[in-house]
Amino acid sequence: MRQYIVLALALLLLLLLFLWGRNLQAPIHVSDKVYDLLLSTLLSHRVPEVSVDRLDKNRFHVLDTRSYREFEVSHIAGATWVGYEEFSLNRLAGIDNQSPVAVYCSVGYRSEQIAEQLQRQGYANVVNVYGGIFEWVNTEHPVVTDEGAETDEIHGYSKFWGFWLKRGTPIYD
Repeated sequence: MRQYIVLALALLLLLLLFLWGRNLQAPIHVSDKVYDLLLSTLLSHRVPEVSVDRLDKNRFHVLDTRSYREFEVSHIAGATWVGYEEFSLNRLAGIDNQSPVAVYCSVGYRSEQIAEQLQRQGYANVVNVYGGIFEWVNTEHPVVTDEGAETDEIHGYSKFWGFWLKRGTPIYD
C-alpha cells in the first residue's frame, strides 16, 4: 500500500512539473494586491501579458484600445489610438503583423479582447499590458494629453473602475 502512495505522489509531482513547465510566462502582478486579485479573475489570460515596468516603448508598437475621449484626456506617450467599440484594422496601417505590438486600456479587459482579434488576424507578437493605463499611472509613469503635454489627469472610465486609480486626477466625462 505504501508503495502505491509513493508512486501516486511521484506521478502527481511529475504532472505538476509538466503543467508548470508548459506555462512559459511567469505570473505578472500589479502594485495593489486587491486590484491584482480582481485582474486575475477578470482577464482570461489567453494573450501573453507584459507588466508596465517591462513595456519598452522603443520595442513595441503601443496601441490604446480605449474610447477616443479617454485617449484625449491622456495616454501613454507615443501610443496609437485604435479604439474598442470602433476598432478597425485600418488604424494599424504601416504596422507589420510580425512586429511586436502591446495593447492597453484602463485595466486590461478591453485590450485583451482587441489583442485576441489581432491574433486571429495574423498578428503574431501581441501582448496585453497587465493592469492597463491605471497601473501605468499608479507606478508613476507619465501620461500625456492629445497635444503631447504631460498631465496628471486620467480618464477613470467609471466611478467603479476609477477607484483603482491611486495616483492622478480621475476624469469621468
